[in-house]
Amino acid sequence: MLHTSKKHRRFNIIKLHPAHILLFGFSGLIFIGTCLLMIPAATKDRHHLSLIDALFEATSAVCVTGLAVVDTGTTFTLFGQIVLLILIQLGGWGFMTSSILMFIILGKKIGLKQRLLLQESLNTFTVQGVIKLVQRIIIITLIVETIGAVALAIRWSQEMSWGKSVYYGIFHSISAFNNAGFGLEPDSLSKWVGDPTINLTITLLFMLGGIGFFVITDIYGQKNSKIKRLSLHTKITLLFTLLINVVSTFIIFGLEFNNSATLGTLDMVDKWWAAYFQGVVPRTAGFNTVDISQLTLSSQVYMMGLMFIGAASGSTGGGIKVTTFALLLFALWSVITNKEDISVFERRIPKSQVFRALSIAVSGVIFIFIIFFLLTITEKGADMSKILFETVSAFGTVGLSAGFTGELSPIGRILVTIMMLVGRIGPLTMAFAIAIHSNDKSKIRYAEEKILIG
Repeated sequence: MLHTSKKHRRFNIIKLHPAHILLFGFSGLIFIGTCLLMIPAATKDRHHLSLIDALFEATSAVCVTGLAVVDTGTTFTLFGQIVLLILIQLGGWGFMTSSILMFIILGKKIGLKQRLLLQESLNTFTVQGVIKLVQRIIIITLIVETIGAVALAIRWSQEMSWGKSVYYGIFHSISAFNNAGFGLEPDSLSKWVGDPTINLTITLLFMLGGIGFFVITDIYGQKNSKIKRLSLHTKITLLFTLLINVVSTFIIFGLEFNNSATLGTLDMVDKWWAAYFQGVVPRTAGFNTVDISQLTLSSQVYMMGLMFIGAASGSTGGGIKVTTFALLLFALWSVITNKEDISVFERRIPKSQVFRALSIAVSGVIFIFIIFFLLTITEKGADMSKILFETVSAFGTVGLSAGFTGELSPIGRILVTIMMLVGRIGPLTMAFAIAIHSNDKSKIRYAEEKILIG
């Protein structure tokens, strides 16, 4: 009996928390990607990337960030670019979704353990229907990316050969929908700053990826147009996404209107296209149609706020998530108005979710501060605003850079790599993975005593 008890206790010690499995899963994908990108055949000069650079690029692809220490189009061969695309696609789906896809293809049985891990990965409330959700995610991804690739290929065929335009369409469609931000041009999409087709297609792709698969399937599953049938999550996500995007477009337009290095020299129509693109892109993908390093400090600070908020839960984007941000605002309003409950759209939100939202935001700020602080040590003499912009961009897995990524020291590149991984997994999940977990639940409940706050 004693032997059995010790064996059971030993099993519990080595049993991994779901956060550990997600961390190891993403780390495994990054390791494989790093090895593939170090192969000489992956680079055009046939000289393999250094370990740190390959690790950075692989992490950026798997974490669908888009930050790069080398130019994608001129550095990587077709093989290297395809490796990046595969890493982007698998990273956009997430480790567990990609794993379940392999189970389905191989005809393997998917047990309760895999379903529980998938629930943790997708951040759903229950394991019921998670396999069906994965199938929908795969189908939605393929359909949207195909439509996007066709639209982009037709547009680019006007100035490129058909073969090149098709490849450009496929690459940018996958990169955009997965909110990766990798492009094949050195200046991203700046050549097409006023092009309606490029602007609309790319933004629609990364916004669809950014609102999340739950929202897409919820909208698709409606039998009629009655908005009250939508879930509370969908309503909040759509409302705040629309609100933030509209407000951001006007703010960027106003801040950059007279900036000759960005919007100042453009005609009025192109100004609006550029303001719209840069207004919606910071919360999700890392494309740009103007030089980010030339934006006013006010615009960069505002973009940092958008990158911190990020996309929606269950999406290919990062950040603390727009629903987390919305819930914190709702909680603040309830405190200000002295209301006991947090009610939205005639629904009451549990306080346990408020605590979780607060934990996500606080842990995100802590991780950003730690990496930012360390970067100020390793990147001596660098502009503080550029360091902070790079850190927040990595956390939000956005990929926008103020022209500082290539200047990072080897240690700095490792720190930003860690930040990208934290942003993709999620700050709270990473905190769970780092923390020491105990299975012993104390039955002691101490007396309550208040402290002074505020």
